[in-house]
Amino acid sequence: MRERRVSVPSEAGYLPVLMRFLQEFWTETRLPPAQAASFELALEEVFLNVVLHGTPTGAAPAIEFTLTLLDEGLRMTIEDQGPLFDPLSLPSPDVAAALAERPVGGQGVHLVRQMMDTVSYQRIGARNRLTMTKRLTP
Repeated sequence: MRERRVSVPSEAGYLPVLMRFLQEFWTETRLPPAQAASFELALEEVFLNVVLHGTPTGAAPAIEFTLTLLDEGLRMTIEDQGPLFDPLSLPSPDVAAALAERPVGGQGVHLVRQMMDTVSYQRIGARNRLTMTKRLTP
């Protein structure tokens, strides 16, 4: 198992840093290029949700991002020091409803749940931890 970790301030401007980190890991570990997009999209969605909704105004606490290569896939974990919030507690959106009729919010979490094999949330001390795992095929 191979693992890499990085910590960045909770600011939207650090998204490109995390994307480069993910892409470099992907290249170094020779993961299938065609399967990177789901991880990139999940990273963007979760990171920006933490920045926009879980970071107190005027603060930029660290967000820790971990990638772990598993025997059959990849685990991606994002931890933050924001207020307790379990995004998986949100109800699934009505994807059959017209876009104009859907409430704002919850669509990204739904998308992440659909793209990943498993998504789990834990509150550990004063930290939120969202873990996403997906099996990768050669």
